[in-house]
Amino acid sequence: MSISPKLALLEEYALVARALSAPARLSLLEQLAQGERGVEALAEKTGLTIANCSQHLQQLRRAGLVTSRRDGKAVIYRLTDAKTLELMDLLRIVAERNLAQVERILRGLSGGEDAPEPVSRADLAARLAEGSVTVLDVRPADEYAAGHIPGALNATLAQLEQLLPTLAPDAEIVAYCRGPYCVYAHQAVATLRRHGLNARRLEGGLPEWREDGRPVLIDAG
Repeated sequence: MSISPKLALLEEYALVARALSAPARLSLLEQLAQGERGVEALAEKTGLTIANCSQHLQQLRRAGLVTSRRDGKAVIYRLTDAKTLELMDLLRIVAERNLAQVERILRGLSGGEDAPEPVSRADLAARLAEGSVTVLDVRPADEYAAGHIPGALNATLAQLEQLLPTLAPDAEIVAYCRGPYCVYAHQAVATLRRHGLNARRLEGGLPEWREDGRPVLIDAG
């Protein structure tokens, strides 16, 4: 007996949901939100074996969340479209609103204190135009070089202590990182605030900024 059209549709929708059900696949989506990458680079970034990484990517491709192209012998993956990024963010929002453990984890990243409200991308763009804000990109240097908000400083969490003496005590600092699932900005803001600095994180990260159509600077070379 054939299934009804509704059940057939629900099965396809469930295929997407199942693709999002593994932390490793969410990590791969986070990496691909930075830009297209090959399997080896993705495996290195996520700590997966190449074989395991390939299997997860196949699951994501079957669900239509990523697509691929060939570059010689290499297979290069990217997010299918901007809606994939929106789906990732919606998953985060639902979890933060409804799962107490998510709230506890995020609170722990802020040293047990309530984190300040994030700065919207529109507000940051306006403050950048005024020259009234210091922007801090806390992603690894290779991701920063591949694309960052113009004027942003780059320092990983491990480099923050070295950066502190160069920051004006009265500066307003906005930190950002990879997007929906990245916690680097939360941690950077907590560190900066412990040192008495006025720091907040950006709502979203570099992928959302880029999808808004805002300028992104790519380092030469």
